[in-house]
Formats: sequence, structure tokens, C-alpha cells
Amino acid sequence: MSNVEAEPAEVTCASTPGGVEVLQPRDVPLGGPRAMSVRRTLPQKQRSFIGAWCFCDHYGPDNVKMDVAPHPHTGLQTVSWLFTGEIEHRDSLGVHAFVRPGELNLMTGGRGIAHSEVSTPSSTVLHGVQLWLALPDAHRDAPRDFQHYAPPTVTRNGAEIRVFLGSLAGSTSPVTTFTPLLGAEIVLPAGATIELDVTREFEHGVLLDTGDVTVGETALTPGALGYVGTGRTTLRLSTCDGARVVLLGGEPFGEEIVMWWNFVGRTHDEIVAYRDEWQAETDRFGRVEGYAGARLPAPPLPGGRLRPRGNPA
Repeated sequence: MSNVEAEPAEVTCASTPGGVEVLQPRDVPLGGPRAMSVRRTLPQKQRSFIGAWCFCDHYGPDNVKMDVAPHPHTGLQTVSWLFTGEIEHRDSLGVHAFVRPGELNLMTGGRGIAHSEVSTPSSTVLHGVQLWLALPDAHRDAPRDFQHYAPPTVTRNGAEIRVFLGSLAGSTSPVTTFTPLLGAEIVLPAGATIELDVTREFEHGVLLDTGDVTVGETALTPGALGYVGTGRTTLRLSTCDGARVVLLGGEPFGEEIVMWWNFVGRTHDEIVAYRDEWQAETDRFGRVEGYAGARLPAPPLPGGRLRPRGNPA
């Protein structure tokens, strides 16, 4: 998904140690023909990363049509996960695929890629999450790639778990990433409590989609992201009326990035160069075939240089 804010802010992100916190979402209206609003929990001033997860948009259920024209990405992997609806994906690698509920689509846009996203005619409601993974410096120019995976459902104390990245509850995803990560959807029935074995070196985030959930002793409101720092080997989730959550995790990223619009780089000058190449239609991003319409133009850069920002100490 494109970040089609009219005036996207630059973000320089740094991973910092921390304890348990609750990140409340901010509503972000996305412009263009899609005309939808999302609830954004990453990045925020107090936390820019959970592992390499650097961007988290939660949307729907909304009765909207998605039509995002071809747009670029650098220095990241996009993770698309739907609860409801269907989205048609085309990219400059030549991939034509569909995003469906319970199925992962992961696209690598290291050196550069472009893609479009259009909801299918049968999709009257869209509901899901769009996530970005920052690529570490050693791999941030990785070639274009696309991976699809439909994880099986495993059960723990009545909870249904789909692991789309990493390993959890005896289920392991075969999808390749460039840093150690975890991504899973967990559906808890009413009255359930589960204790999950997790990796001590990982930090974790629990995004509440629907229902009610308590992470340890901390209750979340729908749309909130509960952060748990490293050093834990178990994670306890409980609910009264039932819940659906997305669990994210990974080793602390340990690098700084500059993120503006759909680009992840390391410096102001890199972002400027990426934007110039997109506007000039260079080979860095390639072409998306099969989309009926024009590419999405890059928004204007801010008046000054993109300034470093990081998590507060």
C-alpha cells in the first residue's frame, strides 16, 4: 500500500531499549482515489520500530474501493494481510497476484520497485493491516522479490493462530526476511487465556483488531498496539468477550533510517535522489504493466532538509 498522505513527514527512526507501553493509533486520511482513513500506530514519536517493523496501518472494516496507482518503494519489504476483502496486486517484477484473507503477500523493494493495488469488484468491505519492514543496511539494495504464503491454522487453548512470518506455537513460515522476525494473526474465543512461548531476544507488539484483550496485566482498546520489550520468554494474552490480534516481533533493529513518503533511506540526499528518479521514470523502479491509469506522482519535498528523528532516550 502506498503512503499517500498529502504532506508526508520525514521520519528518522532509531531502535531504543524500553519496557511495556501502549501506543494509541492516530487517524490518517489517505488522499487520492482510494479516499480511505487508516489507524497508524507505527511510527510514533515514542517508538519507531518493533524489531524491523517500521510502519503499521490498520484499516476497516470500511465499505470502500481501493485504487492505488503504481507507486515506488525503496529499502523495505511490504507485508499485506487482510481480514476481509480482496486486492489485486501488480508490480514491476511482473507479478500479478491477489491479496486474500489469511494469506500473506510480501514484496521486497530494496533498490527499487513499483506496484499498484486495486480492490476486486466483488470486494465491498476492506479490513486488514499494511505493514512495512525496514531492510538492514547490508541488504537495503536487495533485488525485487515477491513471496506468497497461506499459513495453516494451529490451535492453542481454543485460540486460532496463523503464523505468516517466523515461528510460533509450533508453526514456522517459510517466507524469507532479512532480520529475525515474527508475524501472526491470533483469534481468541470468549474467556480464553493463552501463554505463548516467545524468543527472549525479540521485542513484541500486540495490535488489537476487534474485541478486548489484555497483554499481561495491560488491557488494550481496539486499534491500540501494546509493546513488550526484550527479555521475556512467554507472552500471556487473555480476553473476556473474544478478540482478534496481530502479533509482531523481532530483534531490535539497531539502525537509523530516514522514511519519507514510500521511500526508506539513510540520508536526506538519498530520499531526494529516489524521488527524482521516480519522477524521471528511470529503470530503478521499472514499470507496472496491466494497470489502467497513470502512475502516482511523488508529493513535494519539505522546504528544508529532512532532519534526523529518533526515539526519545
